[in-house]
Amino acid sequence: MPVVDEADVEGLAPGALIAVTDEAAFAADIVSSAAQNPTGFVDAAAEELAVTPPAQLLADWRHTRTALHDALLTVEDGRKLPWFGPPMSAPSMATARLMETWAHGLDVADALGVTRAPTARLRSIAHIGVRTRDFAYTVHGLTPPAEPFHVKLHAPDGAEWSWGPDDAAQRVSGSAEHFCMLVTQRRARSELDVVAVGPDAEQWLTIAQAFAGPPGRGRG
Repeated sequence: MPVVDEADVEGLAPGALIAVTDEAAFAADIVSSAAQNPTGFVDAAAEELAVTPPAQLLADWRHTRTALHDALLTVEDGRKLPWFGPPMSAPSMATARLMETWAHGLDVADALGVTRAPTARLRSIAHIGVRTRDFAYTVHGLTPPAEPFHVKLHAPDGAEWSWGPDDAAQRVSGSAEHFCMLVTQRRARSELDVVAVGPDAEQWLTIAQAFAGPPGRGRG
């Protein structure tokens, strides 16, 4: 399932950098292009860059990654950066780009038949998966539940990560890696160990998406 932003093509992409350095250009060029072809502009960009020699593509990716890192460090507190979903703080922008890089890295690993060992660095991806609960409801035209959920995940290093009140009636639990796969729609839920307690939590797991753009089709 494609994630709707330029990170599909280049990981930490020029679109994110332009959102930080030139908001007017981001709105005029990138957002307008996406609006003209909302379901196809990512694929079009991917096809255009597919002809780039691999060594050059990797060099460009690394250069832009560094430029984005440096630019985000200059964003003043309180400033919200434009994006395809709600405006984001600099930490949220960085986390979202890491999430997309991880998700598409998993796509590459799957294509190559490679298994990546999960690490505690998944916490930022799990965090954005939890934080985007209401967004997932909104893009599906649904009203988000009023009550917070409790999410408890087993981290790769043996730690336990949790969000929300311990006494919440609606609960989600499982391994952090599988939760991240679910919220990025990289695996069918039937393949994952993520479980829900309560009808609202159960519904959320059918629509959860940590990425911007229209509702994803999921993985079955």
